Amino acid sequence: MVNNWHRLRKRIHLICFLIFVALPFFNIVRFDIPRERFYFAGFELWINEFAIVFFTMMFLMFLGVVASIFYGRVYCGYLCPQMIFSEASLWLEARLQKLVAKRQISKILARALFYAGVAAASVVLAFVFVAYFVEPRDLLHRLLTLDIRTAGGISGAAVTIVTFLDFTVVRLKFCTTVCPYGYLQGLLGDGNTLLVHYRDESHTCIECKKCVRLCPMGIDIRKSPFQVECIHCAECIDACDEILAKMKKPGLIHYAWGEKGPLARDRRQPWDAKRVIVMIILACYAGGLFTALAMRRAVLVRVAPDRTTMYRLGADGRVYNKFRYTLANRGGKQAAVVFSLQQLPGARLEMESNPVSLTAGASKAGEFEISAPRGAQRELVTHFSILTSTAPDQDTETIPMTFLAPAGSQ
Repeated sequence: MVNNWHRLRKRIHLICFLIFVALPFFNIVRFDIPRERFYFAGFELWINEFAIVFFTMMFLMFLGVVASIFYGRVYCGYLCPQMIFSEASLWLEARLQKLVAKRQISKILARALFYAGVAAASVVLAFVFVAYFVEPRDLLHRLLTLDIRTAGGISGAAVTIVTFLDFTVVRLKFCTTVCPYGYLQGLLGDGNTLLVHYRDESHTCIECKKCVRLCPMGIDIRKSPFQVECIHCAECIDACDEILAKMKKPGLIHYAWGEKGPLARDRRQPWDAKRVIVMIILACYAGGLFTALAMRRAVLVRVAPDRTTMYRLGADGRVYNKFRYTLANRGGKQAAVVFSLQQLPGARLEMESNPVSLTAGASKAGEFEISAPRGAQRELVTHFSILTSTAPDQDTETIPMTFLAPAGSQ
């Protein structure tokens, strides 16, 4: 039975395209540069949440490393957006050429249709790409108003031009000239890494060269499995299987675990110390990311004393200390923060409003005073706590503070 790797690749390409389009619109992975936000798995992370951003980046980086060590260039052939869109451009051009041959349509008209289709696709893909960095609704407004004055509008226009040139001129040349991944994979792979390998111990090859004609990168896989242009797309496997199946012989090109290792169809991925170590590292970063997300508070509360003046004596005979607060609602719903005091007898909160309301994604800063009665036994420094409670999550936090007063005065 002939393995149809081409059909599998195209299905995966479609799934990857849908994921690429959906990610920024559902805030699964997105950098919002104007608002200084990072969205990951539905969480809205602020720029000061460095730990979560760090673990996210390291987890994604090591995920790429693990994929390369285990499965070689599988990302290039099956998941890379550049490869997916380049092959789509080549497919559209080939279809129009066939249409010219069959229907006797003008070549100029066919070329114009190709450029028009590529131009429309470039606008759509540029919009999706820039939406990873600019809020999509804001970006749509810029697109509809043909904005080329702001950074978002200029970026969108520039990406559109680059995408159009990529689809019409660069295409798969990008993989062998600009993209560093193929060279890096050569450093990450080893004797057990998945690769496409030509094996003909019985000298069955009939020199039909269909594997060469169908290779999108234009290489001859029979020369070496380590050619940097090889993207592990398996088109050559399908070509060889198809031709030799007519002669009732098995194909000569296969996925294999290394140049001298077993065929992938006969054995699962071999494991060694290197693979165990990188999987442990990946698990550690995944655990750190999960822990950081689990410990994350939707509403960030910061309170600090204002010591420009140590204290103020009020006309009512009470001692006043000034404090500052900073609130940030990092969640997706309305929130309110309630302040209260602990371990400071007779003290009162002097605030304009308590609780303090916050809309989703908003920040607020303000000042308040805490007053306490003067007394003969009061010390210069009294330790107490400010208790904050966030609604509707009912998340509480105890913040240790100090209260200053003239010691032992009536």
